Amino acid sequence: MIAADWAASLPLDLLLSPWALALLGLMVGSFLNVVVHRVPLMLERQWWADVAGQLTDRDSFRRVFGGDAPAGLAQAGLGLEKKLEALAPFTISRPRSRCPSCGHVIRWYENIPVASWLVLRGRCSGCQARISARYPLVEIATAALFAAVAWRLGAQPVLLLWCAAVAVLLALALIDWDTTVLPDGMTLPLLWAGLAAAAFGWLPPLTLAESLAGAAVGYLSLWSVYWLFKLATGKEGMGYGDFKLLAALGAWLGWQAIVPIVLMASVIGAIVGLGMKATGSLREGRFVPFGPFLAGGGLVVLLAGRETVLSWIGWA
Repeated sequence: MIAADWAASLPLDLLLSPWALALLGLMVGSFLNVVVHRVPLMLERQWWADVAGQLTDRDSFRRVFGGDAPAGLAQAGLGLEKKLEALAPFTISRPRSRCPSCGHVIRWYENIPVASWLVLRGRCSGCQARISARYPLVEIATAALFAAVAWRLGAQPVLLLWCAAVAVLLALALIDWDTTVLPDGMTLPLLWAGLAAAAFGWLPPLTLAESLAGAAVGYLSLWSVYWLFKLATGKEGMGYGDFKLLAALGAWLGWQAIVPIVLMASVIGAIVGLGMKATGSLREGRFVPFGPFLAGGGLVVLLAGRETVLSWIGWA
């Protein structure tokens, strides 16, 4: 109660300053590390549950293949369902974070953003296994992005809404980079949140009509490129998650930002691709997802402004 009264007495300029938002970003970044690790695993569990359900669906098999399913197919599905039911619960909050090498449960004081990693010297306190430097880097990146958004937009309540969108974009970029998957459970809420924020007038000067147009143009532009490429080559050049992500960015930034976002994504992608090729990490035939570059392009347009980005490429 005392802490709440103390916080309420602080001026808005201090609570929503770049320094305060950077501190919030460190804590959110620690949570994003959990999200990036666990959401793909949760999705895999769900996919296996879908497979089990499909294997036991005799009517579906008959509709597709025109005959009765082999007896062993349904049994395999039932066996898979039992294996899934036997698994321990796995969510964002359960089980507690632990070392993948020795199972050591991470204590609260070992989970302080950046500081704990430095104190532990990047190693597990239980078995001394190395802890990836990506964990503190994600926390620092989130803090820097929150501070940059605060500096760009100023101290206003809607700043927290933008920080939430930035956090989701960063998580989506990392998940897509790791797995080449953009979860609908994150892209679609981001899309609807942008439309709702525009409808309530929380994204001035963006209107609801511009937000709706941005979502439509964002989705249909990449959808068109996808089908043109597939018809021309017979191959898929990107996934449907990319369409949804660009639609979400259009909902937050408006249809006028679509071209700058795609251009910046292409520039960032080219730079990263050249860097990977120069270091030998881009091997022949390796698939590089487009989602992280779309998210990066959206962040650049948000922080720099679409007019500024267009002026960089001589379109202003």
